[in-house]
Amino acid sequence: MLKQLKPALMVLLVFGVLTGIIYPITITGLAQLIFPFQANGSLIDKNGQTVGSALIGQEFTDPRYFWGRLSDTSVEPYNASASGGSNYSVLNPSLQTQVKARIQALHAADPQNTQPVPVDLVTASGSGLDPEISVAAAEYQAPRVARLRGLSLDKVNALIQQHTHGRILGIFGERVVNVLQLNLALDALQ
Repeated sequence: MLKQLKPALMVLLVFGVLTGIIYPITITGLAQLIFPFQANGSLIDKNGQTVGSALIGQEFTDPRYFWGRLSDTSVEPYNASASGGSNYSVLNPSLQTQVKARIQALHAADPQNTQPVPVDLVTASGSGLDPEISVAAAEYQAPRVARLRGLSLDKVNALIQQHTHGRILGIFGERVVNVLQLNLALDALQ
């Protein structure tokens, strides 16, 4: 039995050191070297203070700001420790209630807007944490934001274009706008 225990303990020790110490240190070092912004949380600073992350959405309810996707995390919106979608089907009454409430909120914030509401403004993402909206969702909100901030629609649309990110590798997904970065750019104008 001792003959079998000694090699087993050695294998445990070797793999414990490899997977518990060497591998994490190597990966962390490479991440810091190659992707330092992402490895440190993609934090966004304003006036020397961290105001959020480029990777996690934030709740904006003031009509003077662009609104992001709905968050379906528990306890509070955009709770990263409770990430996950609702998995509601399109026919689920709870999802239909949420969609109707969000459409009403959008119409209440901008009653003059008669355009169809983009779907990403009334549904949550798979993670419930999306920091981005489609260009169509940003353009839908642009007249409201421009009017309430006393800006020209052209100026707001130019900001949207400046903060639009292309498709991943040029082919995956759609062009998106980071809501926090766009709202910070709006604040910088005032």
